[in-house]
Amino acid sequence: MSLMTGAPAPLFRALSPVNPSFAFSSLGGRYVVLGFLPPPGAERDAALEMVRRHPQLFRDDTCLFFGVLPDRESFDRAQNGGMMRWFADFDGALRRLYEAEGPDGAPIPRWVAIDPSQRILAWTPLDQAEKLFAYLQRLGPPGRHAGVTLNAPVLIVPRVLEPALCRQLIDIYRADGGAPSGVMRERDGRTVGVLDDFKKRRDTTLTDEPLLNSLRNRLHRRLVPEIRKAFQFEATRIERYIVACYDAEEGGYFKAHRDDTTAATAHRKFAVSINLNAEDFEGGNLIFPEFGPQTYRPPTGGAVVFSCSLLHEATPVTAGTRYAFLPFLYDEAGAELKAKNQHLLVSGAEGLIAQPDAAAAN
Repeated sequence: MSLMTGAPAPLFRALSPVNPSFAFSSLGGRYVVLGFLPPPGAERDAALEMVRRHPQLFRDDTCLFFGVLPDRESFDRAQNGGMMRWFADFDGALRRLYEAEGPDGAPIPRWVAIDPSQRILAWTPLDQAEKLFAYLQRLGPPGRHAGVTLNAPVLIVPRVLEPALCRQLIDIYRADGGAPSGVMRERDGRTVGVLDDFKKRRDTTLTDEPLLNSLRNRLHRRLVPEIRKAFQFEATRIERYIVACYDAEEGGYFKAHRDDTTAATAHRKFAVSINLNAEDFEGGNLIFPEFGPQTYRPPTGGAVVFSCSLLHEATPVTAGTRYAFLPFLYDEAGAELKAKNQHLLVSGAEGLIAQPDAAAAN
């Protein structure tokens, strides 16, 4: 490829001091500066000193610096901390992605700046750091990098579920009590479910077939036509029927993530978040970091619909308890992909990701 300003930044997973497979796609919502560094020596030392001179720029909430290290010895000594974060690039894969390697395989030292929407912003030689860093500072906070307010490409649809049905779903959850909800991770090419501090939520799976039919009917009659109109997508399949609970006492939240990043979730096309009691809690909104800091909150019985490839998070519930119905939608092509990848789903993880599918038209 050829780097072009405004083009999507090449995405990758790489070894870091904190994660053997760090997903670069998780960094949306902030500026990122990749420093493709030379071997140890005066040039590298001078480049890192330039980063250290700009603590007002390199802050966790605005702009992140990652040094890309070509040698194992330096990486083995590297630790994330302060303004410094690191990626290993022993085989040159990242350098080739970002045109930072010569024909002979030698590193071409450079800075590459990426905007909060994960698009290429600029790149310069290492000795032009001051010019690049001053440019980033002039752009201002990540939420204003475009010069105008950005809105996430999401659809809000009110009145999908009636208040009585919302209350019924909450009652089912309360009677069951819910169970800790995990996240999907890819390990050695397979999709596994894990419990960690990335999400604090409890879920109840709905199993009553008449109730599931009622939910499918409402989605088909009230939501699918709006998705067709807004996104020109024909949703025919539903995955998972859960009532989720984010409770303020647990600080309920779900950190920034995408919903289709593993082999066993690649078939998902749209996520649906239907609040069941929007008036009864504070916090607990959706945010799409690549499109700015504004939050999204559907009314009781209303849905927020968005592409599963969008980076999003559920902000912490600060008071009360949030209940939500959270299905995924996909189509017949997605059903074929799901069946093809089913063998990559580790046994025992099914409850975290998939319930029996059904045609949305039923």
